Amino acid sequence: MTLTNRISKHFDDSAQIKLQSKKVLAQPIADAAQALVTCLLNDGKVLICGNGGSAADSQHFAAELVNRFEIERPGLPAIALTTDSSVLTSIANDYDYKLIFSKQVRALGMSGDVLIAISTSGNSVNVMESIHAAHERGMVVIALTGRDGGTIGPLLTSTDFHLCVPTQSTARIQEVHLLVLHCLCDVIDHLLLGGE
Repeated sequence: MTLTNRISKHFDDSAQIKLQSKKVLAQPIADAAQALVTCLLNDGKVLICGNGGSAADSQHFAAELVNRFEIERPGLPAIALTTDSSVLTSIANDYDYKLIFSKQVRALGMSGDVLIAISTSGNSVNVMESIHAAHERGMVVIALTGRDGGTIGPLLTSTDFHLCVPTQSTARIQEVHLLVLHCLCDVIDHLLLGGE
């Protein structure tokens, strides 16, 4: 296989899983976006967490809410729980790495807020702990996972949203997660501001 063929296969695989995901995720993404808009219209905020590439996605999504996505609008309250190195390292050092997000959720989260919990495998222990904390605080959870949803799937309640990408490939899951986050941004802007 030539390098260009190998690269072309990545594009083809990515396109295929995005089209498969569209069939199962379009309505759940719309429902999750509605929940985010409800939160924001009621003076709530969005907390986002994940590890590695999912941490980067958390920060990316927070930036697009606080700053803007594609159109000019006032900033929206969102916090990536992945960015404060002093908080993260103090919790990991004094307690346990699995608590780095849940302690922040308990400190910052309020009833009516939304937690976006991102884990490609669905098995990230610190993300699971953040979901428990969000439920304790009366928050809605939007979980972005992949594969079979892992151990996160069963943690979710009937008022939560599970956006599970139907593939085993971590790279493909991450690519779809970014598209999902962009869809959420677009629908939030559309519902808040109208227009096309």
